[in-house]
Amino acid sequence: MPQETSAADPAQRYEMLQTGLDLLDQGITVFDAGLRLVAWNRPFLQLLDFPEELAYVGAPFESFIRYNAERGEYGPGDREIQVAERVAAAARFAPHVTERQRPNGRVLLLRGEPLPHRGFVTLYSDITEQRYIEHLTEHQNIQLEERVRRRTAQLENANANLRRANVEIERIAAALGRSEERLRLINDTIPILIGYVDRDEVYQYANKGYSDWYGHLEGSVTGRAVIDVIGPQVYAQVRDSLQTALSGRQVSYEYQMERQGQTVFAHSTLVPEISADGETLGFFVFSHDITEQKRMQAALIQAQKMEAIGQLTGGLAHDFNNLLTVVIGNLAALQEQRADDPGIAEFVEPALQSARRGVQLIRRLLTFSRQQPLEPQAVDISQLIGSLAKLVRRSLPESIAVSTDLAGVAIHVLADPSQLESALLNFALNARDAMPDGGRLHIAARPIELDGDAAPFALPAGHYALIEVADNGQGMDAATLARVFEPFFTTKRFGLGSGLGLSMAYGFVKQSGGDITIHSEPGQGTTVLIALPLAPDAPGVDPAGDEALPAAGGGLVLLVEDEASVRRVVRQQLVDLGHPVIEAENGAQALEMIGQIADIAFVVSDVIMPGGLNGHRLAAEIRRLRPAVGIVLISGYDDETAEADSGLPVLAKPFGRQDLARALARSHKEATP
Repeated sequence: MPQETSAADPAQRYEMLQTGLDLLDQGITVFDAGLRLVAWNRPFLQLLDFPEELAYVGAPFESFIRYNAERGEYGPGDREIQVAERVAAAARFAPHVTERQRPNGRVLLLRGEPLPHRGFVTLYSDITEQRYIEHLTEHQNIQLEERVRRRTAQLENANANLRRANVEIERIAAALGRSEERLRLINDTIPILIGYVDRDEVYQYANKGYSDWYGHLEGSVTGRAVIDVIGPQVYAQVRDSLQTALSGRQVSYEYQMERQGQTVFAHSTLVPEISADGETLGFFVFSHDITEQKRMQAALIQAQKMEAIGQLTGGLAHDFNNLLTVVIGNLAALQEQRADDPGIAEFVEPALQSARRGVQLIRRLLTFSRQQPLEPQAVDISQLIGSLAKLVRRSLPESIAVSTDLAGVAIHVLADPSQLESALLNFALNARDAMPDGGRLHIAARPIELDGDAAPFALPAGHYALIEVADNGQGMDAATLARVFEPFFTTKRFGLGSGLGLSMAYGFVKQSGGDITIHSEPGQGTTVLIALPLAPDAPGVDPAGDEALPAAGGGLVLLVEDEASVRRVVRQQLVDLGHPVIEAENGAQALEMIGQIADIAFVVSDVIMPGGLNGHRLAAEIRRLRPAVGIVLISGYDDETAEADSGLPVLAKPFGRQDLARALARSHKEATP
């Protein structure tokens, strides 16, 4: 007799049991009399989105309830009360069957049964789809009952004739069978728009939603040809798909159409009806509106474009500002050293102006990409537009009339005045280009109150200033209007525009907490509307000018900069200010020098450097080791915003010698003695 195989040890039995429980479609938990977890399975954790580390043998029932309460599963209310009530209910070990809808919309059925030793076992089932189908089936049954009632009345009237003709009875029975199959398919597919088209492309059925979609009265679609119902434009888009369905193959497609002055989109599936002998009798149409989905996709693509441009701009800003620091620094030094040479000035001054315009362009690009800090302040809109109108009148031809309407009240917005003026000037110049034969440019401003749901601005409720720039020029078509805020998109000839003006204005307005919209039609002109938040309080007396900062003295400066050309320019500025200078190429080298050279009075350091020790971290170490040392940070583009609030002077490259002097004086004043 063969020897019996020994029973599996407890660990193996537990593993086999756990594997079996994990294969169940339902979640399961077993708690003992002390409300401690005895057994569970993976579907339980997945259905309720519990982390795996929450479940272990002996885990208290209260920990699961508290986890749910803290993430808002039980809605608003006192968390401790929510936990206490549910733990007390569980401690009664009463059998229960409940349904609970989770915040994510899923519906769970919980069935709990007590165990012999006052523990309990609970089963968790996801019945979301079951409840949805039940509700929809109930609605469909009501419709079917009404149809059956009407059909029954018709059949009762025809019974007398049917009794006299067996052949007629069989034909009607077959027709009823086909009708029942069609209704069953419609009920099972659960679409929004439902229709049935025969082999001749004639509608034999269409529900109310289908009729409404194409603007027809309910019941008026049946018996009409497809092309007559959907129109020639839509038919041209779907003709090939109809032929595919009539050949016996299911097909899905998307199409668009104009409805009530708007372009709408739909997704359709055609399901052929094939007879027993393989003949295609027609096809069912199941469609649903995807207009909002298309709009969200377009918005996502636009947002991705803007993000890509912002990332590109931020990455290039540091290098460009380093280059401009070298150019401006050397040109300024040459201009000072050869101030009496008109031949030098003739070439140096235009070069300096161009380089400084490059600095402004980089800053505007960073503003557009929302990576350049603005300098918001209370701006008097009336005063700004009044000054701008004078400039615009001088810049526009006499054939363009300029008018303003400032509502007769003081309006102050919280914005960067230079960026706002630049944006409005850009709109005015665009209006000029749209009116080559002359016209009218109107600039207006007034306070408004938004309720948080007011088109066309996507802004929270509050008080805003509405700025309007309108012209009666050529206008734009819908395709152009949809792309006006795209970076580098322009309708001007090559060399006449960069395509960045409106993009930068868009970035500035959004970064300022406002919104912008443009209305335009061909031949009807263009209107730009900007909403900006009002300043919290009207501006009072202008603050006094900058106080005279104490002299920083001629102390030794440690200059930390990885770019040799930039280092050379800054070193010359420091020498001109009377400071001896020593240099380091990176943070690690600078930190070593700080520990060895006691005479260092100031550190001027770049923010972004190779080697893992940037300017912010270097400054923190210096403050810890040598709190009396003055620290000035310089940056072409600081993208480490989390460390930007150190309170240290930060000079944006490029900067002048006087800017550097003021920063050194401030650092000297703020250093710990």
